[in-house]
Amino acid sequence: MYAEPLSTSRLDLVPLLPEHAVEMAAVLSDPALHTFIGGTPLDRQALRARYERLVAGSPDPAVSWCNWVLRLRAEDRLIGTVQATVDTPAAQASVAWVVGTPWQGHGYAAEAARGLVDWLSRQPSIGTVVAHIHPAHLASAAVARAAGLQPTEEEYDGETRWRLRR
Repeated sequence: MYAEPLSTSRLDLVPLLPEHAVEMAAVLSDPALHTFIGGTPLDRQALRARYERLVAGSPDPAVSWCNWVLRLRAEDRLIGTVQATVDTPAAQASVAWVVGTPWQGHGYAAEAARGLVDWLSRQPSIGTVVAHIHPAHLASAAVARAAGLQPTEEEYDGETRWRLRR
């Protein structure tokens, strides 16, 4: 499975390329974005190397890495990312999202996550969509809920597993 261009009312979800690292390094530069996921912002070179690995794909042929950058059409600029790790044998996609700090609070993450989950729901090989969210990350929980996922009682690495079954 491969990322393909997607559109929502305000966003274009553009399949990730290493060249996006130049603009995305600035979008993802706020250390506050790492409060719940850990780590620190990557510089352009490190982000490009990461994007090159992601674009190369999973070493496991049964797993697909689908990654998009979010282009806000009104400003013609990148504002974040969404991703899906698709495990074909498990018929499951694990999703995640991040929107740069200046664009948070405008519904872009929810819009992008809904677009991603809608696309995944049209893929015949996917029966379940999951996300792992820190219990204190209320904004991310709201995004998951807007995309149709529901919290479960399951935990994974201290995060709550959210799920949507087709």
